[in-house]
Amino acid sequence: MTEVKAGDTVSIHYKGTLDDGSVFDSSEGRDPLKFTVGTGQIIPGLDNAIPGMKVGDEKTVHVPADKAYGPVQPQARQPVPRDQFPPEIPLEVGRQLQVQTQDGQTLQVVIAEVGDDNVILDANHPLAGKDLTFAISLVGID
Repeated sequence: MTEVKAGDTVSIHYKGTLDDGSVFDSSEGRDPLKFTVGTGQIIPGLDNAIPGMKVGDEKTVHVPADKAYGPVQPQARQPVPRDQFPPEIPLEVGRQLQVQTQDGQTLQVVIAEVGDDNVILDANHPLAGKDLTFAISLVGID
């Protein structure tokens, strides 16, 4: 039976959980995740766990934060004067927004804090700083 190697396009079913057991993502009820191994299309800790698997193999992979979405970056939290927000945007903690950087790049941010004068926007990935566990099943090698 063929084993996965770097450069192969594979399909996996997966369930991702946090240390407390809560599920943050899953392919259940969806098509399997398809990607090319070793090309950086998925987080490194999961990508590195796939070579050597065969169709039908299942495994559980613990991915530390530095091999997932990295540590929380304090500089990714930025204060923005409250008066720079249009009045129709509710300023609520946890609300996701898209902002445009000075160089024209679109960035996903979350409102982390709302103060009298400033709103703190957080551009960290929601899973930054978290260790992740994936239950994976290899369903195909193309």
